Amino acid sequence: MRKYILSMAAAVSLGAATPAMAYDSGSLLSMQEALGVAFEVGITAVSDAEFAGHEWQIEGRDAAGQYMEVDVDATTGAVLNVDR
Repeated sequence: MRKYILSMAAAVSLGAATPAMAYDSGSLLSMQEALGVAFEVGITAVSDAEFAGHEWQIEGRDAAGQYMEVDVDATTGAVLNVDR
């Protein structure tokens, strides 16, 4: 009886849980668009691209092989920061 009650409680709690919704980016820049901006600034090889809520943080190397990080605004596509 106890196993039956526990399994029913688990089933009810799982059934009541709402499914996780996917993040709706709306009119934000896609990763490909942000990479295009980073390539225009000088990145030639990308090692990491990460979305950080309001910006794309793109890390890689320039043509000389030096480390470079470019932060691109996710709504406007403007370059926020370039670290070399």
